[in-house]
Amino acid sequence: MLKETFGVAKPIVAMIHLPPLPGTPLYDADGGMQKIVDSAARDIAALQDGGVDAVMFGNEGDRPYVLKASPVTLAAFAYAVGELRGSITIPFGVNYLWDPVASIALGVASGARFVREIFTGVYDSDMGLWVPDAAGALQLRANSGRNDMKVMYNINAEFASPVGSRTLAQRAKSAVFASLADVVLVSGPMTGQAVELSNLREAKEAIPDTPVFANTGVNLGSVEDILSVGDGAIVGTHFKIDGDTWKNVDGDRVKRFMDKVSGLR
Repeated sequence: MLKETFGVAKPIVAMIHLPPLPGTPLYDADGGMQKIVDSAARDIAALQDGGVDAVMFGNEGDRPYVLKASPVTLAAFAYAVGELRGSITIPFGVNYLWDPVASIALGVASGARFVREIFTGVYDSDMGLWVPDAAGALQLRANSGRNDMKVMYNINAEFASPVGSRTLAQRAKSAVFASLADVVLVSGPMTGQAVELSNLREAKEAIPDTPVFANTGVNLGSVEDILSVGDGAIVGTHFKIDGDTWKNVDGDRVKRFMDKVSGLR
């Protein structure tokens, strides 16, 4: 499935962090949508030139985060992807933070090959009590004729703690068995912070037949260990200038990282 979706085993999916969208507190109304599109276009060029296997759009800049998409930000997100997708030559995915149904809707509208979100569990989060809707999201995928679009389930949400006492292994198993995850993701406590290798191993041992990716904090120094346990990685912050989440992509950092990954593969 990984080769079918991403073209390689052990894929590296790079983030395209959109600047704050209309309707959010940090939106630059003077720069408008064109500034957002231009910023993302620069990142796409640097990531593709650096050799990443896939890219994923995310509205990382839309702080404070919300649990349900607003009409204006969802429309702006879709507009931006529509403007940019013609320049993308590798597989791409989408992720609306933190709304699984909106993420699926974006994937359907844009022709994305995969979608990432928190689909399962209940969380005590910075955004309040968090109760995702895997069934609603997957019903939308089916009703839209897009069961080919893969779903990536983050099972330990950033900025949140799970309610209840189930282990990570138990949550990984149930995400696949009961909620139909195609890929399971394991995260650190927040954007850019490292995944615990023991957590990645626990999830992989629980679901050996399902791909398990590291979702946050992967860098040049850790990628060898990550890929020795997991089946791939999503990389955002490490690819940015100075390793700063809010800056644009640094093409040299991308190339050094992907050269190392190529050697490992």
